[in-house]
Amino acid sequence: MTVDLAAMELHVDDVAVLAARARNGNAAAFDGLYRRFAKSVHAVLLSRLPPRDAEELVQEVFLAAHRRVARLEDAAAFGPWIHTIARNAAIDRLRVLGRRPSEEPLRDVAVPPSDSELAGRVLHHIQSLPDAYRETLTLRLVEGLTGPEIAGQTGLTPESVRVNLCRGMEMLRPLLRKEGWP
Repeated sequence: MTVDLAAMELHVDDVAVLAARARNGNAAAFDGLYRRFAKSVHAVLLSRLPPRDAEELVQEVFLAAHRRVARLEDAAAFGPWIHTIARNAAIDRLRVLGRRPSEEPLRDVAVPPSDSELAGRVLHHIQSLPDAYRETLTLRLVEGLTGPEIAGQTGLTPESVRVNLCRGMEMLRPLLRKEGWP
């Protein structure tokens, strides 16, 4: 009898499998979740916080998730769960700092100096939008995720992502045009 080992292998891209393994203490599985979700967690944080704060909080969000992953009831819900942790961490950071996302000047955007002002202004305008639009726009425009990738990582339906991106861009364009951008 021959055994097809490839057919028996679990797909490491399967979030539910990785999360279930991480719940059981598998460090490699949690590392896989980190690699899969770090960009989108960063985008959720960046949609609310200055870049430096967002970068710092990514590690804190994953540390909090690592401590609590054993209590995650539905392994398939890891994406929405980690993004909720990120949103709450951003809210907590803003509360501690005593400000709203758009109040902080955005000087530390990690792009070449000639583009930093442009990137900072775009991010500033994105941060002024409603939550649903700023998260999906940051995921798309800053982190480069596609609509289906955003849906897969956040738990939103592809249709919701499409609507959020469309409406968010409709709101962003006039803000950029006021500054003379085409």
